[in-house]
Amino acid sequence: MTTKALAKSGEFVPAVLNDFFKPWNEWFENGGNFWGKPISVPAVNVTENTKDFKVSMAAPGLKKEDFKIDVDGNMLTISSETGEEKEEKDEKYTKKEYSYSAFSRSFTLPEGVNKEKIEAAYENGILRLVLPKSEDSRKISVKHVTVK
Repeated sequence: MTTKALAKSGEFVPAVLNDFFKPWNEWFENGGNFWGKPISVPAVNVTENTKDFKVSMAAPGLKKEDFKIDVDGNMLTISSETGEEKEEKDEKYTKKEYSYSAFSRSFTLPEGVNKEKIEAAYENGILRLVLPKSEDSRKISVKHVTVK
Protein backbone atom coordinates (compact mmCIF):
# COMPACT_ATOMS: atom_id res chain seq x y z
CA MET A 1 0.00 0.00 0.00
CA THR A 2 1.46 3.40 -0.91
CA THR A 3 0.56 6.90 0.15
CA LYS A 4 1.53 10.36 -1.01
CA ALA A 5 2.45 13.07 1.47
CA LEU A 6 3.96 16.53 1.39
CA ALA A 7 7.25 16.42 3.22
CA LYS A 8 10.03 18.93 3.67
CA SER A 9 13.41 17.44 2.85
CA GLY A 10 16.38 19.74 3.03
CA GLU A 11 16.18 23.35 1.95
CA PHE A 12 13.34 24.37 -0.34
CA VAL A 13 15.37 27.14 -2.01
CA PRO A 14 18.94 28.42 -1.92
CA ALA A 15 19.76 30.73 1.02
CA VAL A 16 19.85 33.79 -1.29
CA LEU A 17 16.12 33.44 -1.96
CA ASN A 18 15.07 32.65 1.62
CA ASP A 19 13.72 36.17 2.27
CA PHE A 20 11.62 36.10 -0.87
CA PHE A 21 10.07 32.69 -0.09
CA LYS A 22 10.04 33.16 3.69
CA PRO A 23 6.25 33.44 4.11
CA TRP A 24 5.65 30.21 2.17
CA ASN A 25 8.55 28.33 3.77
CA GLU A 26 7.26 29.17 7.25
CA TRP A 27 3.74 28.19 6.26
CA PHE A 28 4.85 24.66 5.29
CA GLU A 29 7.26 24.10 8.21
CA ASN A 30 6.08 21.78 10.99
CA GLY A 31 2.81 20.96 9.30
CA GLY A 32 1.97 24.56 8.47
CA ASN A 33 -0.06 27.14 10.30
CA PHE A 34 -3.25 28.85 9.16
CA TRP A 35 -4.49 31.75 11.30
CA GLY A 36 -2.82 30.34 14.37
CA LYS A 37 -4.16 26.83 13.84
CA PRO A 38 -1.83 24.03 12.74
CA ILE A 39 -2.51 22.35 9.43
CA SER A 40 -2.11 18.61 9.61
CA VAL A 41 -3.29 15.32 8.26
CA PRO A 42 -4.16 12.49 10.62
CA ALA A 43 -1.51 9.90 11.38
CA VAL A 44 -2.12 6.50 9.79
CA ASN A 45 -0.88 3.00 10.66
CA VAL A 46 -1.19 0.15 8.16
CA THR A 47 -0.70 -3.48 9.17
CA GLU A 48 -0.96 -6.67 7.15
CA ASN A 49 -1.62 -10.27 8.06
CA THR A 50 -2.58 -13.31 5.99
CA LYS A 51 -6.31 -12.42 5.96
CA ASP A 52 -6.39 -8.64 5.55
CA PHE A 53 -4.88 -5.18 5.79
CA LYS A 54 -5.83 -2.97 8.72
CA VAL A 55 -5.72 0.82 8.54
CA SER A 56 -5.94 2.89 11.74
CA MET A 57 -6.26 6.68 11.53
CA ALA A 58 -6.06 8.99 14.54
CA ALA A 59 -8.81 11.58 14.07
CA PRO A 60 -10.08 12.75 17.47
CA GLY A 61 -12.99 15.15 17.82
CA LEU A 62 -14.90 13.96 14.78
CA LYS A 63 -18.08 11.94 14.40
CA LYS A 64 -18.48 8.89 12.19
CA GLU A 65 -20.74 10.97 9.92
CA ASP A 66 -17.83 13.36 9.26
CA PHE A 67 -15.86 10.76 7.27
CA LYS A 68 -16.12 10.08 3.57
CA ILE A 69 -14.45 6.87 2.38
CA ASP A 70 -14.31 6.15 -1.35
CA VAL A 71 -12.73 3.44 -3.47
CA ASP A 72 -12.10 4.44 -7.08
CA GLY A 73 -10.28 1.77 -9.05
CA ASN A 74 -7.32 0.85 -6.85
CA MET A 75 -7.35 4.16 -4.94
CA LEU A 76 -8.77 4.36 -1.39
CA THR A 77 -9.50 7.93 -0.23
CA ILE A 78 -10.40 8.87 3.33
CA SER A 79 -11.52 12.47 3.80
CA SER A 80 -13.38 14.68 6.21
CA GLU A 81 -14.72 18.20 6.08
CA THR A 82 -16.28 19.88 9.10
CA GLY A 83 -17.36 23.41 9.81
CA GLU A 84 -18.98 25.29 12.63
CA GLU A 85 -20.32 28.81 12.99
CA LYS A 86 -21.01 30.56 16.29
CA GLU A 87 -22.67 33.92 16.76
CA GLU A 88 -23.06 35.90 19.97
CA LYS A 89 -25.16 39.05 20.14
CA ASP A 90 -24.99 41.71 22.79
CA GLU A 91 -26.18 45.30 23.03
CA LYS A 92 -22.79 46.68 22.01
CA TYR A 93 -21.37 44.13 19.57
CA THR A 94 -21.87 41.15 17.37
CA LYS A 95 -19.21 38.50 17.21
CA LYS A 96 -19.05 35.61 14.74
CA GLU A 97 -16.58 32.75 14.82
CA TYR A 98 -16.00 30.20 12.11
CA SER A 99 -14.25 26.90 12.53
CA TYR A 100 -13.35 24.80 9.51
CA SER A 101 -11.17 21.73 9.14
CA ALA A 102 -10.63 19.29 6.31
CA PHE A 103 -8.23 16.58 5.27
CA SER A 104 -7.89 13.93 2.62
CA ARG A 105 -5.58 10.90 2.52
CA SER A 106 -5.32 8.59 -0.48
CA PHE A 107 -3.78 5.13 -0.64
CA THR A 108 -3.07 2.82 -3.55
CA LEU A 109 -4.65 -0.52 -2.77
CA PRO A 110 -2.51 -3.59 -3.35
CA GLU A 111 -3.75 -6.27 -5.70
CA GLY A 112 -5.90 -8.88 -4.03
CA VAL A 113 -7.98 -6.59 -1.78
CA ASN A 114 -11.67 -7.49 -1.85
CA LYS A 115 -13.06 -3.99 -2.35
CA GLU A 116 -16.67 -5.10 -1.85
CA LYS A 117 -16.01 -6.21 1.75
CA ILE A 118 -14.07 -3.21 3.12
CA GLU A 119 -15.38 -2.26 6.56
CA ALA A 120 -14.91 0.90 8.65
CA ALA A 121 -15.63 1.77 12.28
CA TYR A 122 -14.94 4.91 14.34
CA GLU A 123 -14.49 4.72 18.09
CA ASN A 124 -12.60 6.78 20.70
CA GLY A 125 -11.02 9.06 18.08
CA ILE A 126 -9.67 6.23 15.94
CA LEU A 127 -11.01 5.34 12.49
CA ARG A 128 -10.32 1.68 11.73
CA LEU A 129 -10.65 0.07 8.31
CA VAL A 130 -10.38 -3.62 7.51
CA LEU A 131 -9.44 -4.40 3.91
CA PRO A 132 -9.92 -8.15 3.47
CA LYS A 133 -7.79 -10.02 0.98
CA SER A 134 -9.53 -12.08 -1.69
CA GLU A 135 -9.36 -15.86 -1.39
CA ASP A 136 -6.95 -16.10 -4.34
CA SER A 137 -4.48 -13.67 -2.80
CA ARG A 138 -4.52 -15.58 0.52
CA LYS A 139 -3.21 -18.72 -1.09
CA ILE A 140 0.51 -18.89 -0.64
CA SER A 141 1.90 -20.68 -3.61
CA VAL A 142 5.44 -21.88 -3.26
CA LYS A 143 7.27 -22.48 -6.47
CA HIS A 144 10.70 -24.02 -6.72
CA VAL A 145 12.89 -22.56 -9.45
CA THR A 146 15.69 -24.76 -10.75
CA VAL A 147 18.93 -23.01 -11.59
CA LYS A 148 20.14 -23.94 -15.08
